[in-house]
Amino acid sequence: MTKRALINIDYTNDFVAENGALTCGKPGQAIEEKVVQLTREFHQNKDLVVFAIDLHEKEDPHHPETKLFPPHNIRGTEGRNLYGSLQNLYDMIQGDKNVIYIDKTRYSAFAGTNLEQLLRERGITEVHLIGVCTDICVLHTAVDAYNQGFNIVVHREAAASFNQAGHEWALDHFASSLGAEVR
Repeated sequence: MTKRALINIDYTNDFVAENGALTCGKPGQAIEEKVVQLTREFHQNKDLVVFAIDLHEKEDPHHPETKLFPPHNIRGTEGRNLYGSLQNLYDMIQGDKNVIYIDKTRYSAFAGTNLEQLLRERGITEVHLIGVCTDICVLHTAVDAYNQGFNIVVHREAAASFNQAGHEWALDHFASSLGAEVR
């Protein structure tokens, strides 16, 4: 039987809310119901649920994103909280042995974290990816998952980006170059 994990990537106020510091806006807001539904479904099925959430320090001159993007997902800010009803769901399920929250400091949820180890310890062979942004953090996480030999499923209706062209390109790339299933 395939053991699977849901990796919920960067679905935070700064990336999704109307006033978020680096928001993808309406496309991100439009997927809220699907993100919450999938998170609830995986949790109820006793699958592993991973929240891989971007973390930055205030005024960090050494982080490469400092030159690329405005400050976002700063430790201890409202912008770093999960967006909308996903925060409510997380508040209810946190502490469950099948729910893990990982701070990530690079695009990929695997870069500089123990995510691969956590998945391997649990015998996970298939990762399901949701969140934002499809063509940045979801993409880099998918590439690392591919390189580490995981089967990949990306949920089209639970991923969003700043622009539709980048979103569509990434969805095509997942299937054509990474052999991912795009549902």
